Amino acid sequence: MTYYQWLESPLAPLLLTGDGRSLTGLYLQGQKYFPTQTETWTEAAQVGPFPQVRHQLEQYFAGQRQSFDLPLNPVGTDFQQQVWHYLPQIPYGTTIAYGTLAAMLGKPGAARAVGAANGRNPISIIVPCHRVIAADRQLTGYAGGIDRKRWLLQHEQALVSPDKSALLQTSLPLFEIPDETPANR
Repeated sequence: MTYYQWLESPLAPLLLTGDGRSLTGLYLQGQKYFPTQTETWTEAAQVGPFPQVRHQLEQYFAGQRQSFDLPLNPVGTDFQQQVWHYLPQIPYGTTIAYGTLAAMLGKPGAARAVGAANGRNPISIIVPCHRVIAADRQLTGYAGGIDRKRWLLQHEQALVSPDKSALLQTSLPLFEIPDETPANR
């Protein structure tokens, strides 16, 4: 059975889905890969993690939360799971290139596959796929739409950057993984 709840946000109406114990989805209304509701879905605002999810999202949108502590159970392939596992490690207010993320996974030539897995992330915002951008710092490939990706990044950047005038698409800080080779330890 799938439980669901709609939640208003400053970005868009959000659809939460869960299995009664964990959050299985957070979708922006109208996004690509939006799930199809079936007869096995039950609307239930107080089931499982939904009250906690609502509270933490309210804190995030109010600028009072930079990471989430929720039971998550996204459904995907092993490779997608690997990609999604790394996304919460990208620091709030920063970005990472698809190729850098692929290198973190030990697959340096898999930037496009990382992008595809990123686009299928079923728990947007909480598993911050919006923080992954092209190597040339362009905003690409967000299932919720580029405008929403830009909004999320600017929301986060505004809270970590003292200079609000620096909030341009090309000025977002790029998080790089330190080289962990033996010579650099």
